[in-house]
Amino acid sequence: MNVTIKDVASLANVAPSTVSRVIADSPRISEATKEKVKQAMEQLGYHPNLNARNLASQSTQALGLVMPSSKDVGFQNPFFPTVLQGISEGAQEKNYALHMTTGKSEEEILHAVVQMVQGKRVDGVVLLYSKVEDQVISYLKKRNFPFVLIGKPFTDIEEITHVDNDNVRAMKDATNYLIGLGHKQIGFIGGSLELIVTADRLNGYKKALAEAAIETRGEYIIHQEFLREGGQEAVRELMQLENPPTALVVADDFMALGVLNTLDELGISVPDDISIVGFNNVLLAEMAKPPLTSVDINIFELGYQASKNLIQKIENNNEPTKRLIISHRLVERLSCSQPSAEKSDKSND
Repeated sequence: MNVTIKDVASLANVAPSTVSRVIADSPRISEATKEKVKQAMEQLGYHPNLNARNLASQSTQALGLVMPSSKDVGFQNPFFPTVLQGISEGAQEKNYALHMTTGKSEEEILHAVVQMVQGKRVDGVVLLYSKVEDQVISYLKKRNFPFVLIGKPFTDIEEITHVDNDNVRAMKDATNYLIGLGHKQIGFIGGSLELIVTADRLNGYKKALAEAAIETRGEYIIHQEFLREGGQEAVRELMQLENPPTALVVADDFMALGVLNTLDELGISVPDDISIVGFNNVLLAEMAKPPLTSVDINIFELGYQASKNLIQKIENNNEPTKRLIISHRLVERLSCSQPSAEKSDKSND
């Protein structure tokens, strides 16, 4: 026999309407009453029919997740499983499901988002990347559809709720760490300049050099995909220079892993011959040989705050636009040291 709301209400000694409000997580119900009703639901094995509730409220109780394309980078880089874990936890707290979409091209991604929105499959969208020009953001803004961006918008910053790090400051801190060790020949390996995060981190790198009166050298700056292979290609190019860098800031730990592998193949020792600072502090950084000094950007918190604030926008049309900046910190491990005397002398010539 099916258990009903009335059965739960009878056992908890409350009105059926109170049970409904507990299921909807109404702030009007006290925590003591909520706990009593939840215990009755658990005792009776009652599970609310969310489909019927959503149909009545015109809600899907689902969030859309839009992944980047670019050669399936989203499914290879360990940043994304961690940020998805944070999004999932924020969604589960409010009983929202997740609906993920991506595509091989920008056009495919836009088409998938249009289908999600106009097919009323989701109540709001989390964008897991920020690009210089983005058709998806333009479409969502035009439709006045709730969305939150992980990253910094290229335009209309005051009009778009976004969750981000201070990537300029974070990369400046990473570069200053190497400068503090005595390095002056510092290379930068970053992702695509179409991504706002790359532009911000490059800006932070340049600011640190300028404030230390170190010349920015164009040949020391290389952009590749946020992939292990991207790091491999970049470091080969840098190591072929007549006067290669003594240290590198790498804008992503997955790329840094490729850098470490290639340096090992070339017989270049880390940190004796060259120092490396990575970014994101994913598990790979700790497991690398040597363990990688990296900037921890609290990836989980980026995802958690994105879904939490999206649900607030969905449930309250008057929710203000927010800019949420998640803190960062440098995690020191074994991939950095002072430059060797020989290389230091060479850089001063």
